[in-house]
Amino acid sequence: MAMNAWLPRIEAGSEPKYQVIARAFAQAILNGQLPAGEKLPPHRSLATELRVTTGTISRAYAELERQGLANARVGDGTYVAQARSRELPSAASGYATMLRPGAASAPPLIDLGQNVPQSTEEAAALCTTLAEIATDQRLAAELLQYAPEAGSMRHRLAGAAWLGRAGSPASASRVLVTQGAQHALASVLRAVTRPGDTVLAEVVSYPGIIALARQLRLHLVGVEIDQDGLVPAALELACKSLHPRAIFCVPTIHNPTTATMPAERRDAVADILQRHGVLLIEDIVPAMLLETPPEPLAVRMPEQAFLIAGLSKSVAPGLRVGYLQAPSAWCSKIAAVIRSDCWMTAPLMAEIVSRWIESGEMDRLNALQRARIDAEHAVANDALDGVAYRQAPTSSHLWLPLPEPWRAAEFAAALRQEGVLVKTADSFVIGRNAAPHAIRICMSGAASLDALARGLALIRTTLDHGLESGMASSYAP
Repeated sequence: MAMNAWLPRIEAGSEPKYQVIARAFAQAILNGQLPAGEKLPPHRSLATELRVTTGTISRAYAELERQGLANARVGDGTYVAQARSRELPSAASGYATMLRPGAASAPPLIDLGQNVPQSTEEAAALCTTLAEIATDQRLAAELLQYAPEAGSMRHRLAGAAWLGRAGSPASASRVLVTQGAQHALASVLRAVTRPGDTVLAEVVSYPGIIALARQLRLHLVGVEIDQDGLVPAALELACKSLHPRAIFCVPTIHNPTTATMPAERRDAVADILQRHGVLLIEDIVPAMLLETPPEPLAVRMPEQAFLIAGLSKSVAPGLRVGYLQAPSAWCSKIAAVIRSDCWMTAPLMAEIVSRWIESGEMDRLNALQRARIDAEHAVANDALDGVAYRQAPTSSHLWLPLPEPWRAAEFAAALRQEGVLVKTADSFVIGRNAAPHAIRICMSGAASLDALARGLALIRTTLDHGLESGMASSYAP
């Protein structure tokens, strides 16, 4: 069982054990020790650790659901919901929950697990743009009407210009406006696959593809990667033996490893996919912060590739606008999927982003974001001097392979006890493949550069002295 930073410990008493367990989890959620979206331990594993029945764990998790602190996903497990401010139930006599010492008075957690861009001047830009739109009543009325499912032609032209900046010139007729990159990915998969189809991805990959493959009942298979991305020999073997329908990959600033595929590797990968007739779904969301992104794989095989871009990592996740460049033969089919899903992307959101692209405001905001990330890298280079971690220009996350004898779950547990949250590699691994002992550190998750420095210093201290100080075993029951 991959352990959390703590386990609820129970002693004999009069209160039902499930209530004690539920209260311990509730306090950890509300204290921020268990962040929203984190998966709780499987019923059977936790029951074994606590020496209770699986029924007791089921009742405890059901109580968390009743309080709105957890959500059960059929066939997938129980996950922490967005914690709401509320007063915890008072502790009952005869039982106690063991949380890490001083948790109630501990300083705020430093969240280096969430990959979100830091705010710069996006809010001010939004206020200005909304004020401009508000002066044009005709446009305001137009934005409140239905739009074509692929987006208005003006918004598609802006999307084509944005993708062209990434080195993929294409007609606006091949660009569809979506509600973010995840919606674009879902739309492509719904259009080109059927339940049971095999889809490939990097063996360590973006969690969004893992969730979608599960929902769509696709057979998702991980392909070996190295420091340059997909390994051609492994991809060739997978294509020959599995006859996949498509492959999803992030060849530029890969999430989470930060790898960027060199041109020669891109040529080899494109050649393999073309020879085997495998559709390419390429995610260039992380690449869009680069001033000059490398030429996408999709350019090498335009009639066999789908290119996805969004704004969640380069501007703001609340701007739910993405762009999908598709082969001409597939555009109408994907548009039909969008129509059945949500009819269209909100025209107001697409208008805001289009204005920013047309005016150059998007480039200015991206430059501000790059400057912030440069400052974060400077902090990391200082705090982690001599540590073998991976980074990439304009990437707000680092990839840290852990030295022996650290294991990823133990290391993350030790950090959580110190008030630092990170993501372990098993969050990104496809299927039953072995997860490397590594963590992803999202520098932009810290509230300030000072907080980032403190968090990275704790990571460095844990790496250097964790075992000697007993941190690696302090989480255990």
